[in-house]
Amino acid sequence: MASPVEQIKDRLSAVDLIGSYLKLTKAGINYKANCPFHSEKTPSFFVSPSRNSFYCFGCNAKGDIFEFLQKFEGLDFQGALKQLAEKTGVSLSDSSYKSQDKNEKDELYKIVEEACLFFETELGKRDDARKYLEGRGLSQKTISSFRLGFSRPEWRSLTSHLTEKNFSESAIEKAGLSKPGNRGRYDRFRGRIMFPITDSSGRVVAFSGRVFDKSLEGEDKDPAKYVNSPETPLFHKSSILYGFDKAKEGIRRFTYAIVVEGQMDLLMSHQAGFGNTVAISGTAMTEEQLALIKRFTDKLLLSLDSDTAGISASGKSAALALRMGFDVKVAKLKGGKDPADIIKEDGEKWKSIIKGAKHVILFLLETLAEKILDNRKYRLEVSKQVLPYLALL
Repeated sequence: MASPVEQIKDRLSAVDLIGSYLKLTKAGINYKANCPFHSEKTPSFFVSPSRNSFYCFGCNAKGDIFEFLQKFEGLDFQGALKQLAEKTGVSLSDSSYKSQDKNEKDELYKIVEEACLFFETELGKRDDARKYLEGRGLSQKTISSFRLGFSRPEWRSLTSHLTEKNFSESAIEKAGLSKPGNRGRYDRFRGRIMFPITDSSGRVVAFSGRVFDKSLEGEDKDPAKYVNSPETPLFHKSSILYGFDKAKEGIRRFTYAIVVEGQMDLLMSHQAGFGNTVAISGTAMTEEQLALIKRFTDKLLLSLDSDTAGISASGKSAALALRMGFDVKVAKLKGGKDPADIIKEDGEKWKSIIKGAKHVILFLLETLAEKILDNRKYRLEVSKQVLPYLALL
């Protein structure tokens, strides 16, 4: 029987796959496009139907559909295999796939996936947590689609569950789900609503937990509002965008990406029809995160507060995006409300805010004009805050 890789290649051509990401034009017996892996104005990226592969004469990138997907979406082989198998309907349950499933990362993927299933089951037992999420405006469809869950307030409920599934405590800790203490390893996430964080192919790699039940066993008398997974072999915060796996198709369709802060903002934005939304975790965007978006669009819309702190916090993201060639717009939020609050009150208002987004330069000029009435001070602030952005255009 043919291996899953061979079955996938038989069902999906390089022209069909790459053509779903890039605009291909006929060039003799081949197809060509501007290379997505380096900047160019004249197409040097060619796709060969006969070889079922691609080659770029500019940067020498080459390979089959698996190598294209790995390079384009930043996946490893297993991630590309999973994504292409789902696209083509090929089963990965046979022994030829299992034989590859033996390294450390594969075990960690299994651990975090089992943890996600455990958290999902626990949420089903907590009416109060589900009512809280519904009270924030989330539908059951959104809760299920993004696999939200709940972690018990007990000391070792997840660790005990995973060890019963024959995972070692050291591997559980390496996956970022437990940490060492005076009484041995204990659960990192306790009494929290759980938001799974996935990679580009939709595999769970980490979690963010919002405190909900403060009746914790152990030492946490005043737990932090949010706890996130630490850096692990699967999770590198600087290269992950929350919701990116679900937003890719929306970004292609809308031809731009909306960036918000926090999980609830993203969930409500998707629920309101903006499936092109991704989220950062309260920090400036990184080059790796922007590079992910750049593969699908060069248009960025930042959803930021209009106060001084909001402008300052977003400055690095906007500057880096401009430097990388993005067209950057800003959706202006007023009154200290975030997108989740606005959408819960009136989804049409969020649509109006998105529609009214302005280029970052205009946003800065108008915001400064609203806050500074003295012309001399205004000119000084423009020279300090706006001219540096103009220099990046």
